[in-house]
This record gives sequence, C-alpha cells and structure tokens, in this order.
Amino acid sequence: MTVQHLNQLLFACSLTLLLAVAAVRISSRSGLPSLLVYMGIGILLGQDGIGHIRFDSAAFTQVFGYAALVVILAEGGLGTKWKQIRPVLPSAAVLATLGVAVSVGVTAAGAHYLVGLSWRQALIIGAVVSSTDAAAVFSVLRRVPLPARVTGTLEAESGFNDAPVVILVVAFSAAGPVERWYLLIGEIALELAIGAAIGLAVGLLGSWGIKRVALPASGLYPIAVMAIAVTAYAAGALAHGSGFLAVYLASMMLGNAKLPHWPAIRSFAEGLGWIAQIGMFILLGLLVTPHDLADDVLPAVVIGLVLTMVARPLSVLFSLLPFRVPWREQTLMSWAGLRGAVPIILATIPMVNGVDASGRIFNIVFVLVVVYTLVQGPTLPWLARRLRIGEQQPASDLGIESAPLERLRGHLLSVAIPEGSRMHGVEVNELRLPAGSAVTLVVRDGKSFVPLPSTVLRRGDELLVVATDPVREAAERRLRAVGRGGKLAGWLHTDADGAEGT
Repeated sequence: MTVQHLNQLLFACSLTLLLAVAAVRISSRSGLPSLLVYMGIGILLGQDGIGHIRFDSAAFTQVFGYAALVVILAEGGLGTKWKQIRPVLPSAAVLATLGVAVSVGVTAAGAHYLVGLSWRQALIIGAVVSSTDAAAVFSVLRRVPLPARVTGTLEAESGFNDAPVVILVVAFSAAGPVERWYLLIGEIALELAIGAAIGLAVGLLGSWGIKRVALPASGLYPIAVMAIAVTAYAAGALAHGSGFLAVYLASMMLGNAKLPHWPAIRSFAEGLGWIAQIGMFILLGLLVTPHDLADDVLPAVVIGLVLTMVARPLSVLFSLLPFRVPWREQTLMSWAGLRGAVPIILATIPMVNGVDASGRIFNIVFVLVVVYTLVQGPTLPWLARRLRIGEQQPASDLGIESAPLERLRGHLLSVAIPEGSRMHGVEVNELRLPAGSAVTLVVRDGKSFVPLPSTVLRRGDELLVVATDPVREAAERRLRAVGRGGKLAGWLHTDADGAEGT
C-alpha cells in the first residue's frame, strides 16, 4: 500500500465516521436504534449502493463482530448499577437459559412447519435469533424511564444469553448430526460457570489494583479499565468458558467500584462503544447483498412473527413464573426482546462452517432483525405508557471525579451539582462531611472562591473536596446522599444512594 492509498483510506474512513456520528442525531430524534442507520450507511457503501464496494468475507465479519461485541458489553457493564441488577439476577439468569431454550424450540418449529426449512436450518435460525442484542437493549432502554426491575432484568439477560446461544449455533452448524444433544446443557452450564468465575475474579483484582496504584496521567485510567475488561474476555475464552459473560461481569464490578477519574473512564468507554457499534453495523451492511433479499422477506416476516408473538412471550412466561412478575411487566419484557447486530454476526457462523443454504439463513436473519427492530424500538415507549409502566425520574445524581494524591495519602474530589440535584440550597456546614474531609473551593459562574460554612450551594456549582484516604468513600457516600435527599438526608435515614429507609 502506498502513502497515497493510505491517505485515501484514511479520508474515506474519517468521512464515514463523521457521517455515522451525524446519523446519531437522526437516531435519537426518531427513536430508532442506531443499528438501522449505520447498516443503511453500509448498504449505501456496498456493491448495490453508491460506493460499489465489494465485500463478502463472512470470516472477517465474524471476528470483527466478536471484537466489537466485547467492547459493547464492556461499556454496558461499566454503566450497569449493581444495586439495580442484584435483585433480578436469578430471573435474568433463568431468562437467559431456560428462556433461550423455549425460544429456540418454538422458533425452530415455526421455521420448519410454516416456512419449510429443514430441521437443521430451522434450529440454526431459532438459536441465532434467540439472543437479545446488548447494544440495542442498552441504547433503547436507557432512554425509557422503566422500573429498575424491568431494566435490570433485560440488561442482565442481554449480557448473559450470548454464551448459551453461541454454543447452540456452533453445535447446530457443525458437520454431521448433533449427537448426545443433552450434553449441550452441561456444556452451557460449565462455560457459564467458568466465565462468571473469571469475570468476577478479574473485576475484583482489577478494581483493587486501580484504586491503589496512582498512574502518572489521568488518561491512563480509561485505557487500564478497558484493558482489564478485554483481559477478562480473553481469559474466559482461553479457559473454555464464556468470554462474553466474563467481560460483562468484570466491567460491572469495575463500574461499581468507585474508581478514580470515573467520568473520564465512562466517557472513554462510551466513545469506544460508539466506534464499535458504528464499525460493526457498517460492516454488516457491506456484507449483505440487497438484491438477494427479495425472496427471503416473506419467510423472515413469518419467522419474526413466530418469534415476537409466540416464542418470546412463552419464554418470558415460563422463565418468570416462579418470580411472580406482574403481567404488565411480562408483556413489556416480551416486546422488549430487541434483536440487533448479535444475531446477524451469529448468522455468519454457518457461513464460515459451510452449512447448506447458509446464505439464505443469513439473509432471513438480516431481514428479520431490520424489520422487527424498526417495529419494536420506536413503539417500546408507547407500549410502556399504555401499560402504565414507568417511574418518576429520581433526583439527578452528582458527578464526582476522584483524583488520588498518592504522596499526601488523600484524594481530591471534583463534584459537579447538576440541575436536578437536591444539594441546591444546602449550606456547606449542612453537608456534614466526615472528619478528614472538607470543601476547599467552589467554582460558580466561572469564578472560584473559598467557601464559608454558611455558603449556600447552587445548581451548576463545582466543588473541590479534599478527603484523606480512610474517609474518601464515606465522603462520597455523604455527598451523594445529600445530592439525592437534601439537607435532611441523615435525619431521614437516607443511605448512600439517597434511598430513604424505614
């Protein structure tokens, strides 16, 4: 490759990224998941579009898709709150295992009897489309004010169900008949257990190390966190466990560990997540050949109807029956089983393995994902309102960034008071910070001053709080409690998260 070719490639890539970033605005205003916009860009650049780019490497798409999914799961795990997901872990685990089995069986039966596919092809499609997509779930649900139980269950399910689905797709795509299929259950359980153990161990060790090692530059903290997350995936995969489950759990532990420079870490992870989504979806758009899709539209719609209206509701019903989830929430979770790039990436496995009619399987899955994402994504907020499922927005949480002062054995906390914070109107002495911590500076309207004990804090203020190492976490908990509960947080027995006790 010459320098001229490199310059042309860089120009094309940068222009594509700028176009994709601009498309985020379209996605956010229309309520459509971003995958549709990015896939559209890929199709426009492909051989049937204006770019006339010929790309047909299913193997490269699969590898790139796996790498992108690791980044997306890491970003999703970093943004998942443990207090929200902890109560729903059992139901999410059952939904990601038993629910997947029910969905695969019902969808495969529909594909075989209604569309006429062979049992092998039907089982592959059933397994491929039974995985909810982490990127689609994270991007759509976090814009809808749903109860924590619903959001937590769906996010955990999307992080957990990739492992069993990948095992099933690989098994169904292998040469020859699937012998001793009942052993797949033990294999799935073993891979999940190994992945969970490695993910929790890597997340625990990683968070412990980052909080105790002062790196020379703040920009190294986001890189270190993402490196730990990728290490969890690699370690899980090398140990023949679920690398996807490992990276999600490790990232979730890191995201709930109150790491230094957390806003910078979160922003960096979000940026990488967007790049991974953009690249993955555009590549999938390039791989598909639009003029070959016409014959597969009707089969895709029929299989999608079976999946959406029968298989998904039955999987939710049987999985959540022991947990006594209200029928309204079950209805919403049935409709919110969003599919995205993950099923399309999994559809490349039979292509790489040379399964008969694998091209048709890929086309059916592609059309199914596009059509039903177009229907489900924008209608989810409407359905939540019709079912009267929602919750009042809580008080805005504080943005607290901690910078370790290693030689002084302390921490400098940068606290931003947002619009919805109940810290507005609270005097500095009413914060009642623990001994060993104090507000040393207030920045207001671009001007900084040393506050008095009677200084009243306002929305938009930025505070610098110095805390010694032993009381840093207690100071953060107190600041967040006041931010959510106001000056009476302690008197009302409000905990660190601002939830009033009894």
